[in-house]
Amino acid sequence: MQIRPAAALTGALIGMSALFLPTATATAQPVGQTHHHTVTVAHRGASAYAPENTLAAVDAADDLGIDWVENDVQRTRDGELIVMHDTTLSRTTDVEQVFPDRAPWNISDFTLDEIEKLDAGSWFGTEFQGETVPTLEEYMDRVSDNHQKLLMELKAPERYPGIERQTLRELRREGWLDHRHKRRLIIQSFSADSVRTVHELRPDVKTGFLGTPAVADLPEYAEFSDQINPSYTTIDAGYVAAVRSVDGAHGKPLEVYTWTVNDGPSAVSVAGMGVNGIITNKPDVVRDALDDAS
Repeated sequence: MQIRPAAALTGALIGMSALFLPTATATAQPVGQTHHHTVTVAHRGASAYAPENTLAAVDAADDLGIDWVENDVQRTRDGELIVMHDTTLSRTTDVEQVFPDRAPWNISDFTLDEIEKLDAGSWFGTEFQGETVPTLEEYMDRVSDNHQKLLMELKAPERYPGIERQTLRELRREGWLDHRHKRRLIIQSFSADSVRTVHELRPDVKTGFLGTPAVADLPEYAEFSDQINPSYTTIDAGYVAAVRSVDGAHGKPLEVYTWTVNDGPSAVSVAGMGVNGIITNKPDVVRDALDDAS
């Protein structure tokens, strides 16, 4: 079976999912799981309160008592790994002012030294002026110092051949692949090939696929994934139950971390569907709503 891209499937599969739902097994987590056990993940850090994917956003999540943060990893022209969501620098830095003749300002067209000259905070608020684009090493050091956990996305890996191996090497150097840290790390991507590559290189690392695969395709994704992580707008309780009924790459039921939920009622709703985690720009809002509902 050839895995179909999630983007082509998302719009159609929810309406059809009931036709393919397997019979629930003993390993499936009940749909009405206790909200208290739903993990809250700070999307790009606590990005409603600090500029996304910066060390300030990591610290903002820590200040709120949030253990899990999510980030995005890409590569510079000279081969350095940095943390940024967009494949261009223009939205969240002052690159257009600093390098006005370098449009379209792709990350892959700039060296780390050039990127380190950029202000990645002022677009969000004057109090964050001078915040920089962190390297992956700097980011991991801050997460480690805060005793936090990391849901790491390999962003647009097709732009950066070999980024899976390079990222794993960086994680190993930082000590994040030892037994203690592995329980604090998940690597995910929208690219099934990238997730598969991570699993093949380090089968011990927990992985997630970002998207909403058809129920019939879940067993194939489960060969290299521990999580299926869809947009909350594409799922219902039946789909979550179907995912949870399939054992993932490490022999445990596939987990579901859904995104991006920023209000209390929606958080309570998707938690009631049985998801394992909720990725949010407002982790305090989601956490408090789940605590109040439990």
